[in-house]
Amino acid sequence: MVPKRGKGKNPFPLVFPLSLWLEMVAMAVRIKRVYEPPSPEDGYRVLVDRLWPRGLKKEEAAVDLWAKELAPTTDLRQWFGHDPSRWEGFQRRYREELKAPDAQKVLAELKEKARHTTVTLLFAAKDEDHNNAVVLQELLEGEA
Repeated sequence: MVPKRGKGKNPFPLVFPLSLWLEMVAMAVRIKRVYEPPSPEDGYRVLVDRLWPRGLKKEEAAVDLWAKELAPTTDLRQWFGHDPSRWEGFQRRYREELKAPDAQKVLAELKEKARHTTVTLLFAAKDEDHNNAVVLQELLEGEA
C-alpha cells in the first residue's frame, strides 16, 4: 500500500495506514563484531557468544546482556569451525538448538525489547556473514 498525501493547508504531509506504519517501525535488530567500538546507535547490546571475547575488557565491550543461552553448543561450534561449506548444516542444527526453553525465553525477551529500541547482537567471529548472530537476527526479524 502506498501512503497518500494528506488534505489541508500543507499539501506535503503523508498519511500512513496503521498497518504500513507498523511495518516501518518494525524491529530494529543489528549485528556487529564485539571488537568494534560501541556507539549510541547500538541501543541494547547483547553478546551472543558462549565464550568471552579474547583480549576484550568487559568495560570496553559495553555489553548490556551476555546471552549465553543463545550461543551454539560447544559441540556445534567446534563442528562448524567457521567453515563456510558447513554453513547450511550449521544453520539447521543451530535453529534446532534454539528451540530449547531457555533459548526461547531469551529470544522472546529480545523480540519484545526490539519493538521499542534497537537491539545489537554482538559476536566475536571474524566472518561477518557466517556466524550465529546472522541466524539470530533472521529469527528475531521473523525472516526464517
